[in-house]
Amino acid sequence: MSERAYEAVEIAKKSGKIKKGTNEVTKAIEKGQAKLVVIAADVSPKEITMHIPMMCKEKKIPCVEVPSKEELGVAAGLGLAAVAIAIIDMGDGKDILKEFN
Repeated sequence: MSERAYEAVEIAKKSGKIKKGTNEVTKAIEKGQAKLVVIAADVSPKEITMHIPMMCKEKKIPCVEVPSKEELGVAAGLGLAAVAIAIIDMGDGKDILKEFN
């Protein structure tokens, strides 16, 4: 499932819209804008992203954990690691999004 999550982020980055970072992702969840949230498992300290899965559950937004913040950053087109990404608009990858619901 991790590879599909990275792929979803990559497609959304190219043809849709994403939010990067814990604060942006948290705001997107609160506003109900996020369609899919991807968080990295190798975050230290864990407290940085601990609240995100609970918020997603409350708002019924799919939340996927991936192993690497470096790979997540690459998928998001950043030159650095990303601890959390929210997909706001899936763009061309609407079919992938269905796999996470």
